Amino acid sequence: MGYRVVVAGATGNVGREMLNIMAEREFPADEIAVLASSRSAGELADYGETGRKLKIQNIEHFDPTGWDMALFAIGSEATAIHAPRFAAAGCVVIDNSSLYRMDPDVPLVVPEVNAEAIDGYKAKNIIANPNCSTAQMVVALKPLHDAAKVLRVVVATYQSVSGAGKAGMDELFEQSRNIFVGDSAEPRKFTKQIAFNVIPHIDSFLDDGSTKEEWKMVVETKKILDPKIKVIATCVRVPVFVGHSEAVYVEMERELSAEDAQNLLREAPGIMLVDKREDGGYVTPVECVGDYATYVSRVREDPTVENGLAFWCVSDNLRKGAALNAVQIAELLGRRHLKKG
Repeated sequence: MGYRVVVAGATGNVGREMLNIMAEREFPADEIAVLASSRSAGELADYGETGRKLKIQNIEHFDPTGWDMALFAIGSEATAIHAPRFAAAGCVVIDNSSLYRMDPDVPLVVPEVNAEAIDGYKAKNIIANPNCSTAQMVVALKPLHDAAKVLRVVVATYQSVSGAGKAGMDELFEQSRNIFVGDSAEPRKFTKQIAFNVIPHIDSFLDDGSTKEEWKMVVETKKILDPKIKVIATCVRVPVFVGHSEAVYVEMERELSAEDAQNLLREAPGIMLVDKREDGGYVTPVECVGDYATYVSRVREDPTVENGLAFWCVSDNLRKGAALNAVQIAELLGRRHLKKG
């Protein structure tokens, strides 16, 4: 016997990936409901490459009673309306928005890192999915933290435009085309031209000069991994369609050589170590698209601090950064608590 599963936001980048990944991983669902706004109601969504078509329903009119779990990819505003309604009906919400991430009664889960945190879901019947840039970083930090206790992290991100949704991807495509033919490349979605440029600004600015995206990486890493870890992030939007990259510098309590770190990372769940010290012996965003893994390359010792390491980290942000992690949470919820499939 399988689950009755809802995917809300089925017309967006992340919602479509959720359906693709559920199909790829043969998620044990007896019934799947796909939801979106009234604009998309009645349209058909593909269930991966199975050939199965699912009719999109209006989330406003959907009754979640009797459904086991709902994977939400509908943004914070809509989530604030519908997540409590679904949770009250007994349908566990796995939410991809930022709305509940720092709620002390809502677990923030990356299954390879803090699987046990999911046990607290019953407080609100909601589980939060972390920010895309946080998710891949904590997967890479986990084995290092277990071995040598991470004290401080300095990270610079190189985040693809798909993190800003379809509008971000469209803007990069249109600006690139316009520049080649001599037309205007005025920004609409982003604050400056994104084609052939980088923008050190993701989300709104806070009083201390950091952005909300950078703040998310700080507080979410603490909640998922260890509240004592100090984190500073600089988050940058780059002209890449899919795949986030990060340059990460780590200070630890105990010494850990680059070779020992490579051995730990090689065996850690969710990680693929590709670290050949030669031309092309590393992974770039283009190569990670469509994959489940968080790729780690360029592992080396940092001589500027005591017990320091540096590494390069790449992942498909629509997958591990969002849809895959949500499906993994659903799988974990089933194994630990619902026990149907």
